Amino acid sequence: MPKEPYLFDSYAVLNFFQKEKGYEKVVHILEQADKAKTVKYINVVNLGEIIYATKREFGDLKKIEVLAHIERLNFVILPVTNAFVFQAAEFKAQYSISYADCFALASAVEHKALLVTGDPEFKKVEHLVNIVWI
Repeated sequence: MPKEPYLFDSYAVLNFFQKEKGYEKVVHILEQADKAKTVKYINVVNLGEIIYATKREFGDLKKIEVLAHIERLNFVILPVTNAFVFQAAEFKAQYSISYADCFALASAVEHKALLVTGDPEFKKVEHLVNIVWI
């Protein structure tokens, strides 16, 4: 029986690349996912967050390096469909979390994925999705 896929939000990925507190847990999850051949998703909106945050903090060279590393990690990048936009808007209206986080949430719900994050905003929606806290 296949394992549930993982959906990584920008918090988890940035935490991993910047080796912030708890990044070892992200490393462990990535390793376990690879061993079990479990799908690793990231939503394109959250990828955009990673790109702009990395460029703003570290510049273009680091941004390109991070993008190449994401590709090597074999993330499946989820596009933004109209259905995701509408669902994210509903989540934003109901739970008042960041709009980008709403895309991660909508993606995790749609793909029945475990949401990997350390962002405390997601505590408001723990009843909607299974969360792997870092």
